[in-house]
Amino acid sequence: MSARTDHAPHPLALSNTRPKFPRDAAGFLTELRRRVDAYFAETGQSERDCWRMYLKTAVILVWLATSYTLLVFFAPTVWVAIPLVISFALAISAVGFSIQHDGGHHAYSRHEWVNKFAAMSLDLIGASSYLWKWKHGVFHHTYPNVPGQDTDIDAGVVARLAPQQPRRWHHRWQHLYLWVLYGVTASMWHMYGDFREVIVGRIGPHKIPRPKGWDLAIFIGGKALSIALLWGIPMMVHEWWVVLVFYAAVTAVVGVTLTVVFQLAHCVEEAQFPEPVAGTGKMEDAWAVHQVLTTVDFARNSWTVSWLLGGLNFQVVHHLFPRVSHIHYPALARIIESACRDFGVKYVAHTSLLAGIVSHFRWLRRMGRADAVPG
Repeated sequence: MSARTDHAPHPLALSNTRPKFPRDAAGFLTELRRRVDAYFAETGQSERDCWRMYLKTAVILVWLATSYTLLVFFAPTVWVAIPLVISFALAISAVGFSIQHDGGHHAYSRHEWVNKFAAMSLDLIGASSYLWKWKHGVFHHTYPNVPGQDTDIDAGVVARLAPQQPRRWHHRWQHLYLWVLYGVTASMWHMYGDFREVIVGRIGPHKIPRPKGWDLAIFIGGKALSIALLWGIPMMVHEWWVVLVFYAAVTAVVGVTLTVVFQLAHCVEEAQFPEPVAGTGKMEDAWAVHQVLTTVDFARNSWTVSWLLGGLNFQVVHHLFPRVSHIHYPALARIIESACRDFGVKYVAHTSLLAGIVSHFRWLRRMGRADAVPG
């Protein structure tokens, strides 16, 4: 048995314009893999195909279907609808955090068709598993927090998330207005952003192959199904403006939840934003060290947070071993933190969800200041 990592960059990330990571001369990744392999050998557990993950999937899907049915057909008053909006939105987020995320990273099962179906749950809830593979699986996981490479930290003119990015006058207030804009990200992906990226064949500065065949069919089918579920069926039983209001409310909760969880792992004071050494195109640190230095954990002692977020509060583990089920993240985090101490690699974890939010707020404010490090 061998714990899988994504330390080999995707072929698209190997062109001459991409940074290169130096060889891991210290053997940090080799030792990490040895210790993680030893954990699975000693416990007899499987890296994937965990019964707890299958049970969790069933619970989340029942939660999603129940919340949707009650909200659309059995909410007689706004006071009953409001908690159902929150429940439905959190269930949608849980599908993305747990089912889709493990499937998309091939961490759900040893069988690729199972991973594919799990990944396609993202199409069910309105986004695109095809685009996610490129944006998150390739560009983000290969080069986390590297400006110009990691599309997850590229918000265009809207926000300055890295010190190398140019500062504009309105960034002075980004630590205030971004929280509102987080609420529209999900609806933008659903109704506009995904379509645009498929049409232009580009995500940020990166060209991507447009989906064809089954990939295109899944993209179109997923969009049609999600629009039918979120717009079509509700309009059969409610006025159009009521559906619009509740669509905005649900997607706002989803947008804030999804966006903030990502930001707490990478766009905080403690995370580093390295760039290639001038003139060489090489990164300073080896791939595994880079993953640790650019990533921050939070609320590791909260079972509730870990369950709801699919273990994404253990982002260091996830970035080093994305093909291992998130069910194992709490145990692996202790192993990896110990190895980091032995190798002198800085491992950072916020003690709570609130501590991570505060750090993100401070980072946004710092990046918006006029005396911030210029891009």
